[in-house]
Amino acid sequence: MPSIKNAEFVKSSANLSGCPEDIRPEYAFIGRSNVGKSSLINMLTGRNKLAKISSRPGKTQLINHFLVDGKWYLVDLPGYGWAKVSKADKERWKIMIHEYLLRRRNLLNVFLLVDSRHEPQKNDLNFMMWMGQHQIPFSLIFTKIDKLGGTKLQKNLASYREALRKDWEELPPYFEVSNVKKIGGDEIIDYINRINQTVKA
Repeated sequence: MPSIKNAEFVKSSANLSGCPEDIRPEYAFIGRSNVGKSSLINMLTGRNKLAKISSRPGKTQLINHFLVDGKWYLVDLPGYGWAKVSKADKERWKIMIHEYLLRRRNLLNVFLLVDSRHEPQKNDLNFMMWMGQHQIPFSLIFTKIDKLGGTKLQKNLASYREALRKDWEELPPYFEVSNVKKIGGDEIIDYINRINQTVKA
């Protein structure tokens, strides 16, 4: 069973140039505000307070790097969507995130978190399309699956697959997680480990 033995906060950066040296594989996590990103990072690393959790959307405002087992970086990016921040801050975050995603050479995969309780959201689909247009490898993580019954969950996932097939020949990999019930974390870590093995090969 895959597991993380050690995870430590390295630094927060306001722009790409402030990020740690790009010598290790890197995996970024992003999603709409309040999608459960910080809780997921804490679940994956087994550290309850590694990423700060807030009931106030928009808490993450910088590029946060965490070093995992001394081998690869987990990166917590600011959320997007309905965070109650100024237009100026939203634009600043957008520029910072785009610069990071487009120019970070050691970024191997972006995990886009999607709230499984909702039908496909326009801002999520637009962000997927933007990453596809710029050939940025990404995977989907459907969060909060414990909040839904099996039938409703599968209906929502099917809706996303249908929406994606309108523009994609091949659908991105996806994972289903519950931070509360500790479901799905092993599969994500296993996926990261497999990518890391291809880098070493």
